[in-house]
Amino acid sequence: MRSSSAQRLSTARPEAPVGGAVLAITLVFSPAPRQLWQWTLALPAGSSVAQALQASPLFLECPELLASRLRVGIWGCKAGLDRLLADNDRIEIYRPLRVDPKTARRERFGRQGAKSAGLFMAKRPGSKSGY
Repeated sequence: MRSSSAQRLSTARPEAPVGGAVLAITLVFSPAPRQLWQWTLALPAGSSVAQALQASPLFLECPELLASRLRVGIWGCKAGLDRLLADNDRIEIYRPLRVDPKTARRERFGRQGAKSAGLFMAKRPGSKSGY
């Protein structure tokens, strides 16, 4: 039997903001490496990711994004454009990779060589291989 002072567990989701509540949403986009654009939006409760994108100045800054199929996420998790937003959500717009990570690693290893790359390059003198 649980104690009456024990913390209660609930599987219910927190309540959405009521009626005319306003959501504070952050929208981020990186058009190039080491460059970040960030906007803070105030949207009505029940807004979707697509509505947040339309309300932002993103398409004015990068009109080429209108024609592309956007990949978006909320706090690092993939999300669709029809996903409803919660207060303080961070919408991230992902740009495609220029090079496959596996291919880039192989090319980097080919340039550096086996002697200067890898986990065991700085082994101690007299130690066994792999330690």
